[in-house]
Amino acid sequence: MFDMLSALLQVEMMFTVLVGFAVFGTVLSVAAPYFQSDTLQSRMKTLSAERDKLRAQQKAALAAASDNKLRDKKKTGLIPQLVEALNLHKLFEAEASRDLLRQAGMRSERHLVTFLAIRLVAPIVVGVVVFIYASTMFADRLTPPMRIAATMGGLLAGFYLPSVYLRNLISRRQESIKRAWSDALDLLLICVESGMAVEPAMQRVAREIGSQSVPLAEELTLTVAELSYLQDRRKAFDNLGKRTGLMTVKSVVTSLIQSERYGTPLGTALRVLAQENRDMRMSEAEKKAAALPPKLTVPMILFFLPVIFVIILGPSIIMVMKLE
Repeated sequence: MFDMLSALLQVEMMFTVLVGFAVFGTVLSVAAPYFQSDTLQSRMKTLSAERDKLRAQQKAALAAASDNKLRDKKKTGLIPQLVEALNLHKLFEAEASRDLLRQAGMRSERHLVTFLAIRLVAPIVVGVVVFIYASTMFADRLTPPMRIAATMGGLLAGFYLPSVYLRNLISRRQESIKRAWSDALDLLLICVESGMAVEPAMQRVAREIGSQSVPLAEELTLTVAELSYLQDRRKAFDNLGKRTGLMTVKSVVTSLIQSERYGTPLGTALRVLAQENRDMRMSEAEKKAAALPPKLTVPMILFFLPVIFVIILGPSIIMVMKLE
């Protein structure tokens, strides 16, 4: 065993191992892009299918003279029947949940049914798991009232867990849209001032911005699809603001609606909004920079100061110990 360790610790062997790791890392870096899937292309295909589905639904609704015809159909499957039987749409405020799911990028009715079913099942599952864990692992240390209290805490945590997870998805999606929105607004301004209409301008911006933010490209593509079949174009712009849930996007949506209604020049409004957006990004960056020193205080006290004290006082302590 000692001979093996000494052989491994030789300079030649270590150099060979390091060269092998370097070659492996180089090959992996070169080959990695070829194994990556085209996320934007797959999401765009999904949006195209959803656009065709929306058009079919709109035609069916207009033919039946009822916007709720598709929702009134008999549900098939265990989960949809469970949701309908327990009236979870009313219990969990389905309209608010539907808006949140759209902000998270989940627009299908199937997503809503699944989310409502999860909100019903999650408290039961988490409560049962907590009760079993408390009754087996801590059976000798927890009294029955404490187990019941832990189970109630598990039920409460399970009730809020799906909403917290959904809020997390929404925040990450909004952060991606917010980072790319300034560039998208500048591109939209360039397209509009070059003489393009709103639909081809948004379509072009969606293609260009997809490499930076796939969610924003999805929303712009879906807005173009809604503009092509909705009778009220203002509704399509309003839906864009609702799906993103960002005030910067809603301000641009307001300008688009006003331009659509009153015929005001869109380029001037977009230029002002683009400048305001850039100023807002700069102020947020300055705010984060100003908040950095207080955040670094605790790490400096915990990690830097002890090392400095050891370096300064270490030689003196060693000398005192030698004198004794």
